[in-house]
Amino acid sequence: MNELESIKQGVLEGDMDKVKEGVQAALAAGISATDILQKGLIPAMHEVGRLFEEGEYFVPEMLIAARAMKAGLEIIKPKLVESGNEPIGKVAIGTVKGDLHDIGKNLVAMMMEGAGFEVIDLGTDVAPEKFVEAVKSGANVIGLSALLTTTMPSMDTTIRAIEAAGLRGQVKIIIGGAPVTREYADKIGADGFAPDASQATTLAKSLVA
Repeated sequence: MNELESIKQGVLEGDMDKVKEGVQAALAAGISATDILQKGLIPAMHEVGRLFEEGEYFVPEMLIAARAMKAGLEIIKPKLVESGNEPIGKVAIGTVKGDLHDIGKNLVAMMMEGAGFEVIDLGTDVAPEKFVEAVKSGANVIGLSALLTTTMPSMDTTIRAIEAAGLRGQVKIIIGGAPVTREYADKIGADGFAPDASQATTLAKSLVA
């Protein structure tokens, strides 16, 4: 099995050590950081997303796979920066004001990184102003997460704050979380809604394409 296959297997198995060893071996074999990302880590996360969509993987498997991918990504990140490998977009993601849930958000952040985005994780209980700042610093996609019906209105408030700052035209806004629906996304003027991390990543990719 070659190094890239070994990296893919490691991600699919959620085996952090296997991924790290595979990445080190690939670098030692002269494979570029860009190839490790584009031909190893990204296809592996793509496959994880597919298995999740088909009901073969569930959230725990997805989280473990994403963590393993992240371990490999940490090793090559400095080299990607050196080689000038451009991320496909810059995503700022956070759980909205009043909401402290972060598992879903963390998974989306890891899947986005695995798809080649630069990710700014703003954390939980994020005030609308923080999202406005992120757009000012170059984020072209904003991901808003809420797990409570009571905090969903914060999504609306955040979009209004971005509009009020005159920045709505330069950013795509996607929302998600258990109580969130496509109807709600349309109602508050978001650019899209995703029911899970895998679809959030696909959606973000289509919006920046």
